[in-house]
Amino acid sequence: MKEILGTILLAGVCCGIHAADWSDTEVHLQWGKLDAPSFAGGETSDTFITTLQNASGWKYGTTFFFVDYLVDDHEDGFNDRDFYVEFYASLSLSHMFDREVGLGPVKDIGPVFGINVGADPNVVKYLPGIRFSWEAAGFRFLNTDIAAYIDDSEGAASGGAPRQDNSWWVDVSWSRPFQIGEQFFEFTGHMEYIAKRDNEFDQEVAAWILAQPQFRWDAGNALFKRKDQLYLGIEYQLWQNKLGDKDTDESVAQALVVWQI
Repeated sequence: MKEILGTILLAGVCCGIHAADWSDTEVHLQWGKLDAPSFAGGETSDTFITTLQNASGWKYGTTFFFVDYLVDDHEDGFNDRDFYVEFYASLSLSHMFDREVGLGPVKDIGPVFGINVGADPNVVKYLPGIRFSWEAAGFRFLNTDIAAYIDDSEGAASGGAPRQDNSWWVDVSWSRPFQIGEQFFEFTGHMEYIAKRDNEFDQEVAAWILAQPQFRWDAGNALFKRKDQLYLGIEYQLWQNKLGDKDTDESVAQALVVWQI
């Protein structure tokens, strides 16, 4: 598992710096009271999350990855000094064929491939699919991804989470900057749906909806006249059937600090 995490991080860094036309790197600090699913004890704990995130674009597509390090104040085997990584690479058919490939409000279409890895539960998921990029006034981007959700985890025999059947995934991601007077803000985030499936013990893993919108204020510009460097705000996490647990629905606001490199 450590080898997989290292490979993903190395690939993400290399993609982010090699032949990139643009690249944005951020460090996030978050704090909130997050719930453990009932199968992990069901406790609510003060949870600190440190995130390294990069989005990059090159001639024919984009890459995006983030690495979360999670620590909470309750030793229950859940979010106890755990790493979680997601990486996505996409291609733009419009850029590849040098003409617009889309229809109506869809300005671009292309393949996307993702990989999700959880270190402590020994979970690996592959997400091959398609991306639709929308024409939306005022948005930096507005994307819809539809993909298979393919499990390649080691399972309970390895001491990790039980293996699961394959499923499917839909994700909407966006970034919408705006200005009020002399203050600059951004509304950004994503919302995903993952369909239900069974685990290796024939137990149902419920379909879930996870929304993580962020509302950010450009504090660096307001306080130090340094735009697009330091943001303060909140991330609201709404998670119905958290991690497939029908008994855990989470709704929590988390304090957020973002340093853009």
